[in-house]
Amino acid sequence: MGTRKQDAFSVMRVHPDAMCAIVSDGAGSASHGRQGAALVCRTLLVDFRNWFKQHEVLPGDETIMCWIDHLRDHLSMVAQKRGVTRRQFAATLVMLVVFKDQVLALQIGDSALVARKAGVWEAICWPENGEFASTTYFVTDDPEVRLHTYRFDREHDAFALFSDGLESVALEQATLQPFARFFDPMIKPVDQARADGRLAELSDALARYLQSPSLCERTDDDKTLILVSYR
Repeated sequence: MGTRKQDAFSVMRVHPDAMCAIVSDGAGSASHGRQGAALVCRTLLVDFRNWFKQHEVLPGDETIMCWIDHLRDHLSMVAQKRGVTRRQFAATLVMLVVFKDQVLALQIGDSALVARKAGVWEAICWPENGEFASTTYFVTDDPEVRLHTYRFDREHDAFALFSDGLESVALEQATLQPFARFFDPMIKPVDQARADGRLAELSDALARYLQSPSLCERTDDDKTLILVSYR
């Protein structure tokens, strides 16, 4: 449609032993959805970075909920300055934090996280839809936010976070499982890469694929995909 995309994302090493990846999808029905998504990513990354400056463990659920509450308060303040309601900054959230051999995942709404273990892809955060068709949950929801938290030992060697624009091509609704034929070829170049950190050439190739006509014919939504390999 030629409009600005509503997704935001970030990947950051916030500690020598900790990596954070986050995807947020601003609601298309919200006037400031893109800004809301960007604030979600930026605020939570700063929270985790500051946490790991003083701690050698993952934050507890109570601490994370406090961060979410502060994020919601910040969105309310920004919205008030713009003369709109907080709902106009509505955005979803899926976040992966890997600290040493521990994994923490956070989810609000219909973005997703999948992971590979022993060559098999499985869903960690399945998209959560709302009460009605084509609806979901947002960081800005009242009166309470619908946050899901997952913790487990890292037995997986690859992860993929993505917004709901890829749901139809990446997930099989009948079995509630990721499509291996989608993720296997996507992660293979990352597995085989010799460099660490952000891989610029692969990122550019991924961007070209995500905006290719063949893929856009199958989904008309914004598409954000973060691929992480520990091989």
